[in-house]
Amino acid sequence: MQQINYDALSKTIASLTEGEDDVVALMATVTCEVHHADDRFDWTGFYRVTGPNMLKIGPYQGGHGCLVIPFSRGVCGACATTRQVQLVPDVDAFPGHIACASSTRSEIVLPVFGQDGALIAVFDIDSDRPAAFTPADAEGLSAMLASVFRR
Repeated sequence: MQQINYDALSKTIASLTEGEDDVVALMATVTCEVHHADDRFDWTGFYRVTGPNMLKIGPYQGGHGCLVIPFSRGVCGACATTRQVQLVPDVDAFPGHIACASSTRSEIVLPVFGQDGALIAVFDIDSDRPAAFTPADAEGLSAMLASVFRR
């Protein structure tokens, strides 16, 4: 299984986003760079916190995603509720999984915090392979997201 060089990816994203403070522009750039960094990634994107206990789709790469996800549903909702990384090796075994794409076999969802420490989004990556994500992915992606959105 390929392992991304998250340090190099973070440096690339930092250079592309230097001086940018628009959150949607940052999300679009992160999504594009991460999605194309690894062929395990079948769908990559953000769900933005748009209201109390509500996520709406943000910039993404891949097939269509769900437009709205309440905090009470699915892997993205679990991430938003707990503010913890959700590493799901088999989406069919996750209670309440939302099948936005029938090809999804595994998923990682990470909380995204803004400068003030508030949850602003979740970053969702789906794979058409089972058990595609590792704790090293969770660590590398979490550090990258913090460097982009908490600066």
